[in-house]
Amino acid sequence: MPTPQKPVNSGFSAQSTTADVIDGIDLSGKVAVVTGGYSGIGLETTRTLRSAGAEVVVPARDHDKAANALKGIDGVEIEAMELTDPVSVDAFAERFRASGRPLHILVNSAGIMASPLIRDARGYESQFATNHLGHFQLTARLWPALREADGARVVSVSSWGHRFSPVVFEDPNFDRRDYDRWSSYGQSKTANVLFACALDERGKDDGVRAFSLHPGGIANTNLGRYMKTEELQAAGFLDENGNPVANAEATLKTVEQGAATSVWCATNPRLDGMGGVYCENVEVAGLVPEDEREGWTLEDATRLVGVMPYAIDPEAATRLWHLSEQLTGTTTA
Repeated sequence: MPTPQKPVNSGFSAQSTTADVIDGIDLSGKVAVVTGGYSGIGLETTRTLRSAGAEVVVPARDHDKAANALKGIDGVEIEAMELTDPVSVDAFAERFRASGRPLHILVNSAGIMASPLIRDARGYESQFATNHLGHFQLTARLWPALREADGARVVSVSSWGHRFSPVVFEDPNFDRRDYDRWSSYGQSKTANVLFACALDERGKDDGVRAFSLHPGGIANTNLGRYMKTEELQAAGFLDENGNPVANAEATLKTVEQGAATSVWCATNPRLDGMGGVYCENVEVAGLVPEDEREGWTLEDATRLVGVMPYAIDPEAATRLWHLSEQLTGTTTA
């Protein structure tokens, strides 16, 4: 299968931080929206984009929590939004569009991981609904503002965990199969990658390019709240005392290193004219080698890299796009 998944010699590495990748980049006059922008790598992404001069809007389910997290960052706008509530997503997008501003950067960073089976008001499984469908609807509703930017980027935070499952089109919401929290997470993260492929194909003629990425393993964020300490220790993310392990070469990163790939995808001129690619360690990733496509476990997240072929398959990307339109009642490009 032809693939654009070839490194571009970015000049950065797994150890690079947000300070490294934003150095020399001026975002004055640019407008960004960062979902999950008040926690973990989303918060660091917000801070970095704002430090480079961008106007940054952070949609938040909990305004007080967001305001407290962002109080050290001057000038960030906080707006109400709940990703699993389509009415809330539409309302946020309508308010943004009413402001008359173009949208140059959309970073879809919010997410949940390995949660128990929870369904939203529509009956959709929560990881698929939060990590993919909410962002699909948000992006669709913000589409006019993205086009008006005359050069926009949409960045979807995926994960190494996309290896856990392709999108199971016959039953994406676990209505007829037994629920498995890691299969569910993997499916939602594969959906992030496929979404970037499909969006880029539809948006490139209008100057809207899309990217997906694996930030690395960052133990000291709220993403791992559904995992037990013993699980995180077994996977190598925490040491025997329960402290986060930092080893960037093993993709175990600080928040500043973890957010670096998001910021690079959103801002770096080396990616001008490109899109639809999955990135990691501040670089375009290669395909997972054939001999590494099965037989691994979560513990291998610290040593194996690359994107699974099913996550960048054009037919699957198109199929997911149509399914997402059907499930959200939303159409765009």
